[in-house]
Amino acid sequence: MTGSYDARRLRSSWDLQQNYLVGDREQRFDTIVDLLRVAVPPSARILDLGCGTGSLSERILRRMPRVRIAAVDQDPVLLRLGREGFGTARGRLTWIDADLREPGWDRGLPFSRVDAVVSTTALHWLHPPRLSRLYREIARRLPPKGVFLNGDDLPIERGFPRTARWVREVRHARAAGRPKGRALGWEEWWAMVRSIPELRAEVDERDRRYPRAHGDEPTRPIPWHLGRLRAAGFREASVVWQSLTNRIVLAVR
Repeated sequence: MTGSYDARRLRSSWDLQQNYLVGDREQRFDTIVDLLRVAVPPSARILDLGCGTGSLSERILRRMPRVRIAAVDQDPVLLRLGREGFGTARGRLTWIDADLREPGWDRGLPFSRVDAVVSTTALHWLHPPRLSRLYREIARRLPPKGVFLNGDDLPIERGFPRTARWVREVRHARAAGRPKGRALGWEEWWAMVRSIPELRAEVDERDRRYPRAHGDEPTRPIPWHLGRLRAAGFREASVVWQSLTNRIVLAVR
């Protein structure tokens, strides 16, 4: 990418990169929005956790023209690209800089109760004890019949080594055959962002906030998540869509 800083172009390049890395990403988005449309009121208030540049929020706002969304993330680079590359959807979208790893992350939200909480490709960053607490915090913000939808890569259960191996092989084969087009790889994308002078302050702040590239614990398998959600106060919790280990978990308060 050449030329001066352009938040819209950078945000589009983020989507291209993510669509290349995460197979069936758009189908996962579509399924989440389809479920929201039947599960919550047309004027619902929705919380998007780990929103990044607002990819999921944008798709919800496009298809549900009366909802309001609070989009939460702590990555200063992605938040800036979201704010400047997408905006506020005429006041329907509020961007929140908050750390989901810390108690009190929700103090700055524009509304105290929400009809739904959503997240995609984000909560695997949290260590299991913190994620377990977050599930309880989410449940407390939802009314009866409120919903939580989480789309993420959630691994095969322990005790199924052959299944896990075959799934990995199929995923690698699909990734190898996926056309890259104009998409950059993860490291390429961040290297490009680091070369942009206008984003120097956000990159430096990101490095301060994330001294390590990722959490050092593996993501827990599906039974762990379903059990923790039920213990947090959700009456129902199940996998409602999946493509190999790319899954959506739906929990009902």
